[in-house]
Amino acid sequence: MTRGLIIAAPASGSGKTLVTLALLRYLRRAGLAVGSAKVGPDYIDGAFHRAAGGRPCFNLDTWAMRPQTLRAIVGRAGEGAELVLAEGVMGLFDGAPTEGDEPDGSTACLAAATGWPVVLVVDAKGMGASAAALVQGYAGFRDGVRVAGVLFNRAGGAGHGEILRQACAPLGIPVLGVLPRRAELVLPDRHLGLVQAGEHGDLEDLLDRAAVWIGDAVDVDALLALARSADFPGEREAAVLTALPPLGQRIAVARDTAFAFAYPHLLEGWRTAGAEVLPFSPLADEAPDASADAVFLPGGYPELHAGRLAAAARFRDGLCRLAADGALVYGECGGYMVLGRGLEDAQGERHPMLDLLPLETSFESPRMTLGYRTARLSADGPLGRSGAGFRGHEFHFVRLIGDEGGPALFACRDARGRDLGAAGGRRANVMGSFIHLVDRAG
Repeated sequence: MTRGLIIAAPASGSGKTLVTLALLRYLRRAGLAVGSAKVGPDYIDGAFHRAAGGRPCFNLDTWAMRPQTLRAIVGRAGEGAELVLAEGVMGLFDGAPTEGDEPDGSTACLAAATGWPVVLVVDAKGMGASAAALVQGYAGFRDGVRVAGVLFNRAGGAGHGEILRQACAPLGIPVLGVLPRRAELVLPDRHLGLVQAGEHGDLEDLLDRAAVWIGDAVDVDALLALARSADFPGEREAAVLTALPPLGQRIAVARDTAFAFAYPHLLEGWRTAGAEVLPFSPLADEAPDASADAVFLPGGYPELHAGRLAAAARFRDGLCRLAADGALVYGECGGYMVLGRGLEDAQGERHPMLDLLPLETSFESPRMTLGYRTARLSADGPLGRSGAGFRGHEFHFVRLIGDEGGPALFACRDARGRDLGAAGGRRANVMGSFIHLVDRAG
């Protein structure tokens, strides 16, 4: 089974994303084929992984994915690669509050499910020997999670590094490297995470400099030697990568910086099931393929491009024509907003959208919504029979003006199973919600 290693941290902001990207670029330059993965519901980091390593990045989520889906994606991420480097989410043990022993989506949960060892990235700024106590605590906190090595980030100099190494020596956990502070190696962010990879004009230069940073300070050979094969309990047969049934036979998928949040495993699953995926760019005022029998508008940042989308006549006319002819039109989060009547930007200016659902949204005085969701269809339709279940997540900063768009698409619960009521909207063959679907419910 696929060999892997997880890059995790005690907390967000420790530097695990930059360390992961630097390792991927270093190994790529060294001629190694390395797959990558991102733990949890994150679209943005995966695009950076692809830029750094030159291979697709797949999300792995123990809460939102069925075990067979998780196994399939682990296998797909490792195809043709010597190992998979997986970047964790938040702190090592941070996940969703759940009931009983249900997986919580944390990095530790994935480590326990796969058997992959963890390399802990610790921000050493302001710490000396106390860092060893932190490492010891994380290493012993949960059975089945092996902290196999540590990387200290943002160290102050050679003396600081020596203190950290000496303090950790009795733990038996190797210090694989002490990374010096590099103020120039910074990835800017915005309200949903990092600024997207495609928006960085100097990303290649930053990745190359980060690879040198890693190569100078880390024992990469010792780090790679820690990787272990995934060891899923229970069933051993190969799983098929079909998390969600295809929306149609020929699916037009919006793909640009305004609609970038589409999970690779979903698109590959549709192709595996025999569907054709037809990308198009609304920002370039491209219409979806006229032969499509379904259109998927994923999430992204339509609020940053609302004026251009409102003026994109070919996009609007082509999509509305397909909807009128009976094609399934499905939007998630940002895509759902674009299906509405109008979108108000952060400055309070309203931009007309497609007017296919009775929905108005605003980014002036926005409200954050965040969390895992179980969603069940409220009625029979193209996505399945009434009551069919899906798992996914919400993460957006937007305010609804009025109600959501028409009869509800889903009835929702959070990760604890608490009722959240109706979600989304539908009108004949047009439907959507703020929920990003990840997999069918088990």
